[in-house]
Amino acid sequence: MTLQTVADQVGVSRMTVSNAFSRPDQLSAELRARILAAAEELGYIGPDPAARALARGTTGAVGVLLTDSVGAAFQDDVATGFFGALAEELAPTGMAVALLPSGGSADKIPARDVPIDGALVYACAGDAEALGWLQKRRLPLVFVDQAPTGGADAVLLDDVEGGRLGAQHLLDLGHRRVGLLTMGSQGRASGLVEPREAGSANYVAAERVRGWLGALEPAGAQVLAVQMHENTEDAAHEGATVLLEAADRPTGIVCFSDRMAYGAVRAAHDLGLRVPEDVSVVGYDDSPLASRVRPSLTTVRQDVAEKGRAAARVLTAAIERARTGVPSEGRVVRLPAELVVRRSTGPAPDEVRTAADDA
Repeated sequence: MTLQTVADQVGVSRMTVSNAFSRPDQLSAELRARILAAAEELGYIGPDPAARALARGTTGAVGVLLTDSVGAAFQDDVATGFFGALAEELAPTGMAVALLPSGGSADKIPARDVPIDGALVYACAGDAEALGWLQKRRLPLVFVDQAPTGGADAVLLDDVEGGRLGAQHLLDLGHRRVGLLTMGSQGRASGLVEPREAGSANYVAAERVRGWLGALEPAGAQVLAVQMHENTEDAAHEGATVLLEAADRPTGIVCFSDRMAYGAVRAAHDLGLRVPEDVSVVGYDDSPLASRVRPSLTTVRQDVAEKGRAAARVLTAAIERARTGVPSEGRVVRLPAELVVRRSTGPAPDEVRTAADDA
């Protein structure tokens, strides 16, 4: 079944039938209705998408390059919230979203092979081979939760300020022994590390560590840092256990994510410690988990929905500039972070506050 079949049935040209599907404003409502009815009767679903994309010079799709597998991304509340807001913002434009895993095989590389008009680089390692393929294709790129390269646009959370807010909250409660629980790259050992070497996994982890230390170091706090290879509750449980079994254990812990914070709460309970009476825990993201667990988590909120919407707006603008030959602006949209205080934090234990006062 082809355009010509429908055209012959209705008694119009092939172009008129094509316009009924792709440029409805060119036809009267009555004529378009007749064409679509004939097409449905004949079993014709419309012009071939590949041919239409070739004729228009656009695919009608954007990519999202992921750090992990697609399956892993959908186990993360923050990532799924971001994807949902992104898709909703793009819906009126008619653009679809293609999720591109960083990995692939020798003959199947999504970042190289999937037809897209542009892409979001979502918290992906800067040296990822997949990112290299997108750059070779000269596609408009927008970096999300990742420092931009090549003059590309970016949508970033103010993670340094967010980290500072969480650490300052513990300082204001009298905590002077503070643990950092964060992400480390696969090439680095897990477990205890020098605080300034923590957060080696990615841009976001490094920025949050900068924020924590920016508050803790000037206050003279004693800092222990642990980094783990996975942002999971089990990995965080293991890392927090290392912190809490230290000879001079911290009375407060700031965590890379709410998932890690919940793992830290579990570790404290398993060691017979009370949260927040013996140890306070601060998460990050304000994901649904933060208010669901007990005790509810003090955390640093990021507006995940606005991040998704902003990413869609910046990417569509970048694609339009590329179509019209306007150079990239290197624009950075930076979203604020906000401290949300709940029940997982409280004053430092009395003996610790007394020692700090005496000092």
